[in-house]
Amino acid sequence: MRRVVCPGSFDPVTNGHLDIIGRTSRLYDEVVVAVLINVEKKSLFTVDERIEMLTAVTKEYGNVRVEKFHGLLVDFCKQQGIPAIVKGLRAISDFDYELQMAQLNYRMSGVETLFMSTNPEYSFLSSSRLKEIARYGGDVSGLVPDLVKELLVERLRG
Repeated sequence: MRRVVCPGSFDPVTNGHLDIIGRTSRLYDEVVVAVLINVEKKSLFTVDERIEMLTAVTKEYGNVRVEKFHGLLVDFCKQQGIPAIVKGLRAISDFDYELQMAQLNYRMSGVETLFMSTNPEYSFLSSSRLKEIARYGGDVSGLVPDLVKELLVERLRG
């Protein structure tokens, strides 16, 4: 079985994330979406809330599973028997950072990293920018699934 992991914080999940997850799901038998537990980072949504959102918006893919992890991603990959990581790239600046991480991960563990270019429709999109837009009352329709939009607006205005 060909397995791969799509890691991230997903705070919240965007249509850009879903584009990468969906395209990856057509190439692999199983895609594990790994939600990072980062206690040092102030998140808008809890890890469990992010897992619930991701599970709901990826349910149409029969081969996607959502898990949480902390520590090194390569340790998670080894524990799960996953030989590769898929990372979406929006711009050259993403590549510079991700290439260094990919080389370090391979050196530490032999886990491969595969890069997938982001759909140009979402190349400008990040969870941080999305939260800022929503925080100031901007319309995030079309940038996140409807469920996520509702939860985001409720959290920021509630």
